[in-house]
Amino acid sequence: MKRLSWFNVTSLTFGFAFLYLPMVILVIYSFNSSKLVTVWAGFSTRWYGELLQNDQMLDAAWVTIRVALASATLATILGTLAAYVLVRSGRFLGRTLFGGMIYAPLVMPEVITGLSLFLLFKPIFNQLGIHTIILAHATFSMCYASVVVSSRLVSFDRSLEEAALDLGATPFEAFRLVTLPIIAPAVISAWLLSFTLSLDDLVIASFTTGPGATTLPMKIWSAVRLGVSPEINALSTIMIGIVTIGVITASLASKRAAVRRAGEERAAVRT
Repeated sequence: MKRLSWFNVTSLTFGFAFLYLPMVILVIYSFNSSKLVTVWAGFSTRWYGELLQNDQMLDAAWVTIRVALASATLATILGTLAAYVLVRSGRFLGRTLFGGMIYAPLVMPEVITGLSLFLLFKPIFNQLGIHTIILAHATFSMCYASVVVSSRLVSFDRSLEEAALDLGATPFEAFRLVTLPIIAPAVISAWLLSFTLSLDDLVIASFTTGPGATTLPMKIWSAVRLGVSPEINALSTIMIGIVTIGVITASLASKRAAVRRAGEERAAVRT
């Protein structure tokens, strides 16, 4: 095994410190009893209790979750259909334009996307709100879902679909019973990515929101502009904990699945 040089060790140390040291400091100061976030006054969990009593912050969190669930589902459905058309339909009139329009939000600045969606929604809807945020998030998340699903469809063995068609299945039944279960991991990944993008978005939601539709990033941003509150540290710590638990759970599940597949392959070889 090749040993790490001092340069590699130093680079990794500074790199990880640059990425994770601010998060560690944030978690530590979330247990600070002082109202001043930069002055340590002793260990306390009071800000977590006050956070749970902050109705505005809880309402914003609930709006964010509702928007993320709805937009991720819509984006995944549309992205999967778009990926299927791009990969399986071959050449058709307007294919290049269709592909370019699907992938355009990947490189489009969020300010431009948010402004264009605002100009589109304003004449159509009487009032902007949660529904316009959902549509906006689904619009820019769909391209990411399409990329993820397309990468799986490109390597998909089409002979499996052809076998299902030869056995009497309709094209829709072949997709539902054969293709969709096989590409399900990519579809789930696309949904999780869309969900995460929706949770994190601030710019586009700011353009397409309305009264009573304040998302959590918008609430945090407005609160930070007036000064960082210890409640923000507590909220950020909870979010970091949820993400950490999710990543660890997904890693353990993937390792167990890999071990199970390896065991099945060894059993098949023996037989």
